[in-house]
Amino acid sequence: MRSVVLDTETTGMPVTDGHRIIEIGCVELQGRRLTGRHFHVYLQPDREVDEGAIAVHGITNEFLIDKPRFREVADEFFEFIKDAQLIIHNAAFDVGFINNEFALLGQQDRSDIAQHCSVLDTLMMARERHPGQRNNLDALCKRYGVDNSGRDLHGALLDAEILADVYLAMTGGQTHLSLAGEGADGSNGGRPQPSPIRRLPAERPRTPVLRASEEELAAHVARMAAIEKAAGGTPLWVQLEQQAAEAAHARAAEPA
Repeated sequence: MRSVVLDTETTGMPVTDGHRIIEIGCVELQGRRLTGRHFHVYLQPDREVDEGAIAVHGITNEFLIDKPRFREVADEFFEFIKDAQLIIHNAAFDVGFINNEFALLGQQDRSDIAQHCSVLDTLMMARERHPGQRNNLDALCKRYGVDNSGRDLHGALLDAEILADVYLAMTGGQTHLSLAGEGADGSNGGRPQPSPIRRLPAERPRTPVLRASEEELAAHVARMAAIEKAAGGTPLWVQLEQQAAEAAHARAAEPA
């Protein structure tokens, strides 16, 4: 299966307030291998970038002045993602912005990319696997041993490359052959790149078991008795222990 790991940066949020895409980054996977093919572009949004957004990704209005507009790259971008499985972290956000960009061009046939690609949301996947835990990209990097030390600010291409490593780790595959943007000599043009996944050692040191002392056991029994008295009845755990003891006694009394 051909997959495209995708990320965007925007002027702010939400898209319904007229915010636009200012960076798109994609890396290609073929048969769960990074192919080295990528799509990356900065875009002139024809509006100001919110200060809060600049604090997240560091992309300023001055930097974007001479960049192409989405209409100039729309065809190339669409051809890159068409018929692929899109792998996106918090897909609703990125897909909403991409659909909006095509809609603003009047390209209604492309204004729902789910009609041309399947979409896999790694945030939803992570929430299912790790309920109640932090599941942003930085947290997943820490959890799966992916080096994101070069990620001082958000960036669409770098985040797509990191997400590719995280996705492959989450789904149990090989993670690092050549990253998008690397040349034949392995150079990366000075851009920060995620490193290969560092696996935890197979043999981990055993956790020492600290057993309760006689005094601690006695204090525990006294505490349980106080709880039972305050409850005015037999606690559930005592009932379960009694039932288990009675069942064991009944089995022992059964003829062989």
